[in-house]
Amino acid sequence: MILKNKSVLVTGGAGFIGSNICEVLIEQNNKVRCLDNFITGKKENISHIQGHPNFELIEGDIRDEECCNASTKNIDVILHQAALGSVPRSIEDPIKTNEININGFLNILNAAKKNRVKRIVYAASSSTYGDSKTLPKVEDKIGLPLSPYAVTKYVNELYAHVFSNIYDMEIIGLRYFNVFGRKQDPNGAYAAAIPKFIKAFKEYQSPVVHGDGSQTRDFTYIDNVIQANQLAATTTNPKAINQVYNVACGEQSVLIELINKLKDLLSNFDSKIKDVEIIFGPSRVGDVKHSLASIEKAKKLLNYNPSHSVKSGLDAAIDWYWEYFKSN
Repeated sequence: MILKNKSVLVTGGAGFIGSNICEVLIEQNNKVRCLDNFITGKKENISHIQGHPNFELIEGDIRDEECCNASTKNIDVILHQAALGSVPRSIEDPIKTNEININGFLNILNAAKKNRVKRIVYAASSSTYGDSKTLPKVEDKIGLPLSPYAVTKYVNELYAHVFSNIYDMEIIGLRYFNVFGRKQDPNGAYAAAIPKFIKAFKEYQSPVVHGDGSQTRDFTYIDNVIQANQLAATTTNPKAINQVYNVACGEQSVLIELINKLKDLLSNFDSKIKDVEIIFGPSRVGDVKHSLASIEKAKKLLNYNPSHSVKSGLDAAIDWYWEYFKSN
């Protein structure tokens, strides 16, 4: 099912995931209100939909209780994407990570309660699995968090559970696994792996791998995440509500193999990229060694079915980034 003819608040709507969601929701005839403080979001991500009669931008912060109350008025569904991401950033600045990811989330929940918002879908994280060695990751088996960021995302789940029980709210969490795709920022110290590697190769610079490259991830293309948000926002299955779901491809990619795949694909655009070497550095504190999601729960209760494999997602992402770098 797709979300249409609704009033939707997308927090973090100018960020990587949020802006892609906003774009699709506008196409589907929804009224979209985007709330963003532009710490990590970018105005260029939403410039093409600003001015659309069904799009409203509120430049504000989820740490501001009054702003959250105003933003959630006359809203049918909240898709909460706002957060301060990155494990390394949370280790460097745990206070700010806590303020945004926990206090901000609580503000949104409380404002939604006051304004009687029917449904909240929020971005949870695979980091919640922490030091659990079990593979694939199943929603009801988690370990101890390995970073301040992971703590904040787990606390989000606890608050969502409490609010859904006490205040009779419909809240669904989506544990994203290593999302990548168009509009993901390749710049900065906290850039995600895939866009950072693509940028390095494009500039003939050796990408740095933290560790020996044997670590594994369940990389997930952006369109799969958009699909999951829409399914969670529209489900009428009572068993599907007030749950947490893995959102992934259900494919385990070895990091060094994925980087070599990126190198091969980019070499089709520029043969000199074949000569760029890969550098190995020390492992990062707080990183999970292996990750693979079970998506059976989402398939069963939400009818989730990934539209893109890792391969097809990489093809689409590289096409987008090549054009992006040509014009930037």
